[in-house]
Amino acid sequence: MRVMKTLMSLVTAVFATLIASSSFAQSPATSPATATGATAAQPATATGQPNPEEMMKQMMEMSKLNENHKLLADMNGSWNYTIKMWMSPDPNAQPQQSKGTASRKSAMGGRYFTMDVTGKLQMPGEDGKMKDMQFKGMAIEGYDNVKKKFVSSWIDNMGTGIQYSEGTYDPASKTFTFSSEMEMMPGMKTPVREVLKMTDKDHMMMEWYETHGGQEKKTMEIAYTRAGKK
Repeated sequence: MRVMKTLMSLVTAVFATLIASSSFAQSPATSPATATGATAAQPATATGQPNPEEMMKQMMEMSKLNENHKLLADMNGSWNYTIKMWMSPDPNAQPQQSKGTASRKSAMGGRYFTMDVTGKLQMPGEDGKMKDMQFKGMAIEGYDNVKKKFVSSWIDNMGTGIQYSEGTYDPASKTFTFSSEMEMMPGMKTPVREVLKMTDKDHMMMEWYETHGGQEKKTMEIAYTRAGKK
């Protein structure tokens, strides 16, 4: 049943493209660059129309798993973590530290991976004093075969937005590097660089860098250890 639904979705997409292309061909082109790009990007028949069979073949190819998905799958399992956060403007201040757990597992047949995080953070309360607060977060990660990039989204109980990021992987250093942008307050956008290094199959280290006023600074570090390991 799942395979049938997937094929029906692909067929619908193919014929929707054919209809759109046919309508476009009958209308005056308002943007030569757009028209050229759309035509060049699609396999064409002798009549200049997209070839449904070739489109279907390419779409099926783009849905296949590869070594990039396996990289993410290798991180599945239960993890314990220790987090350090540099929140004080004083460069000599010690980082806040806390601990938590993370659980990673596959979804959609190994095309995506979810991570559920639970821990505690020291945050100012209504009285202004620091206190422990329950923290929960969730990530959905994957490798986009079309973009040829790792992709990720993140939500947590400390905000209402969804943070999107895209990244690459360096096999020599076993390091993922993601780039994104935060907007904690309206109009206050902060570039973020996230570096995740796989030390070995049971340990990984994440470093979080934020850019303020044109200067990048590490504001967070998370050391993960697979549950049951040291």
